[in-house]
Parts: sequence; structure tokens; C-alpha cells
Amino acid sequence: MPLSTSIPDLTAHLGYWLRFVSNHVSQAFARKVEARGVTVAEWVLLRQLWDEDTLAPSRLAERMGMTKGAISKLAERLIAKSLLVRAADPQDARAQTLALTPAARTLVPELAALADANDAEFFDHLGPDDRAALLRVLRGIVEKRGLKSPPIE
Repeated sequence: MPLSTSIPDLTAHLGYWLRFVSNHVSQAFARKVEARGVTVAEWVLLRQLWDEDTLAPSRLAERMGMTKGAISKLAERLIAKSLLVRAADPQDARAQTLALTPAARTLVPELAALADANDAEFFDHLGPDDRAALLRVLRGIVEKRGLKSPPIE
């Protein structure tokens, strides 16, 4: 027996459209960076380190909204790819720091260019006013909801 309650179509929800666009943007970017040998999560970690000489894994975990264990796994993968080095913290020999290798210092700008190209692919049809409005709305949602973790997957 059919229910008499009327429910809106999936496409009536803003969340549906946000997810629809986000999935396509994210999947296209993932393909681009994976062709360069890294995952999106690895790219985010590398980018977090770009402006730093060294950074403690615990600090990366805070910035990325991940556990220390997850950061350790990402770091191990990047160390194996010769993109990160681990060293003792000069102020606390019990602690460790992570730093980009010269190979990573070459790769990060290339990956940033891929991010720019991916944005252009999906959003260049927006005029400056529409782009600014979309950014304002999305940033407003982030602020209103107190969202902290950058998207990594």
C-alpha cells in the first residue's frame, strides 16, 4: 500500500546538488593528481607543509582534521615516495618533524597547477560576480557550521 506522504525529489535538495558537483570536481582532481603519483590526501599534506620548513605530525593532524595514526600512514607513504623526510625535533629529541624533500618542492607547484586547472575546468564559465557569490555562500556555510577539516577524499 503506497504511503500518502509526499516527499520531495532528490533534486529538490541543495545538498544533492552540492554533492553532485563536489563528487565530479573531486573525482576529476583525484585522477589528475593520481597520474602524478599521489592521492588527494597526500597532496593536502604536501600542501600543508609547503609554507613550513618542518612541522610536527601532531600539528598536521590538527590542521587536516585527521588522527595522528592517519597522518603517520600518509607520511610513511610519502617517505616511501621520497617526498617527505622525518627528523628529530631540534627542541625535543623525543618528538619528530616532517619536511618536504627537494622532489616534493618541485612536485607541489605542479600539483597546485593541476588544482587550478581543475577549478578552471569546472568553474571558468562563472563570471566574477557569480564566482565571488558562490565562494561567499560556501564560506558562510563553513563558518556558520564551524567546519574545520579540509576535504581530503
